[in-house]
Amino acid sequence: MAIIKVIEVLANSEESWEDATKKAIKQAGKTVKNIRSAWVADQSVVVKDNEVTEFRVNLKISFEIN
Repeated sequence: MAIIKVIEVLANSEESWEDATKKAIKQAGKTVKNIRSAWVADQSVVVKDNEVTEFRVNLKISFEIN
């Protein structure tokens, strides 16, 4: 039987939600081992002068505890 833990991570990117998600996984992977999946719980953007300037994601990352 596997025990899975879930953490919540926030990340941002000036390019896209996909890029923000990839950055979050890469950064989390530096300290969290055995990442199994990630669920994008929420997405938002920052708008300045009627232009999207930043994409933000709220991820729930699950990983196996040994």
